[in-house]
Amino acid sequence: MSRLTVDVQGVGLLGPGLACWAAAREVLAGRAVYVAAPTVLPAPQRLPSAERRRAGAAIKLAMAVADEAVVHANVDPSHLASVFTASSGEGAICHALCESLAGADRLVSPTRFTNSVHNAAAGYWHIAVVSHAASTSLCALDAGFAAGLLEAAAQVVVSSRPVLLVATDTPYPEPLHATRPLPDNFGLAFVLAPRGSPGSMATLMLSLAAAEGAPTAFAEAGLETLRGAIPAAAGLTLLQALAQGVAERRIRLPGAQQQHLVVDFSVQSR
Repeated sequence: MSRLTVDVQGVGLLGPGLACWAAAREVLAGRAVYVAAPTVLPAPQRLPSAERRRAGAAIKLAMAVADEAVVHANVDPSHLASVFTASSGEGAICHALCESLAGADRLVSPTRFTNSVHNAAAGYWHIAVVSHAASTSLCALDAGFAAGLLEAAAQVVVSSRPVLLVATDTPYPEPLHATRPLPDNFGLAFVLAPRGSPGSMATLMLSLAAAEGAPTAFAEAGLETLRGAIPAAAGLTLLQALAQGVAERRIRLPGAQQQHLVVDFSVQSR
């Protein structure tokens, strides 16, 4: 494929020991020690109270990082197309639906069913920000982050307009956890824009290559454990380059079908 080149205008982050981009930036830059701690999901303040109470982990997580990214980029979210990506669905709701279907009455909660669909988080976000822009929801197992980044970058290049990328993963309860062991909730978001856009922090040049060798890893053990355990956390390697302010770096992200998504990263002054 030809290279896709886009700029990064805003970042959102929430995961174990990484409460937001501002705090995580210090850790990823090496100025603070990474300390793992359970992810705390905030209530999505953009939603009305009834929808806020019904929102599951995937919706809360996606809206938190999306909100931080658009505020960081200082853009109006009502005009942003979006790409939401995950390695799988929302584990807790999937578990609850399986329990209902295995029960005697086989009755499924309408709210749980509504929130179980893969584009639920995207739907809630676009309703909350009153957006009529296009939205794409993807699922690509361990290549979920790379697939979402590639899709969002392609949309930016084709449309010449900014796109919001939201990548999230939420864990399953047992017994599904034993088969798909995601240890905690993790999400990150980027506002991607055409190359040369005002206010950009970094430029990403994307290409696909055969998966020779391992994806880019962390030297710090705690961050490397997190990156390897949760597919969406693959994006932390991009955030580390941004936090460190490196002039240039090549990053290899795990992709599908024995491929890596290669990202040539360069920082911009802001």
